[in-house]
Amino acid sequence: MPKLKRTAEETEARREGPEFIESLDRGLRVLQSFGIDRRPMTLSDIAKIANLPRATARRILMTLEKSGFVSGDERLFSLTPHVLTLASAYLASNQISTVMQPLMDDVSSKAKEVCSLALLDGNEVVFVARASPARVFPSGIDVGYRLPAFCTSVGRVLLGRLSNEDLTAAIDAMPVKLETPETIVDKQLIVATIITDRNKGYSLVDQEAEAGFRSVSVPIHRYDGAIIAAANIGAHVDRISTGEMIDRFLPLLREMSATAKPLLV
Repeated sequence: MPKLKRTAEETEARREGPEFIESLDRGLRVLQSFGIDRRPMTLSDIAKIANLPRATARRILMTLEKSGFVSGDERLFSLTPHVLTLASAYLASNQISTVMQPLMDDVSSKAKEVCSLALLDGNEVVFVARASPARVFPSGIDVGYRLPAFCTSVGRVLLGRLSNEDLTAAIDAMPVKLETPETIVDKQLIVATIITDRNKGYSLVDQEAEAGFRSVSVPIHRYDGAIIAAANIGAHVDRISTGEMIDRFLPLLREMSATAKPLLV
């Protein structure tokens, strides 16, 4: 069972001194441990995933239970809907989501497909906003959904903001594996593909992240030109060809990105 590891920034902060609160870090690791398996968790599972002693994990769980974030019966523990207040606070305070949501709603309506917005979080992308036309049945890619950055169109757009040297270092340090039979796992080819996509101003990924699914993405720029997010339109391969994605969807995404740029500060 995987363990949650501290990021390099967290480790550095811990070394630097009093600014790092160890107990808070442990509590957050316990909360994150619930995302590993989609089921109630035992104390032993949580302690192992969070890389904590059982006694420490138990005290944290009892605290979270009294705060309303966790429910349990001394054997199995699960998150409560109260945890969503944390996500709601983020979404309400996040300028990107606030600015982009109405623009994405418009694009989704015109394209008659799902439009999503993603940010880079370590080696993964996390989807922070989504717009869907009424006729499209909701897919698994929803707010909070995560995918590897190296093989997704949004991830390649976001990684493209790095210099060639930093990009090569990032991909070299990144774990890559076959997500589907189509996934590119040659790291030199991944770097070359991202650089090519950067020069084109968009990325199109065909069944590399999820079988039967393709998507096209563009960067979302801040007012000063910095890339701060990526927006995509995705669809099942049985319904949309790659050519149609370029012809129909790419102009809509580029227009949306241009409209958003002066609004994002």
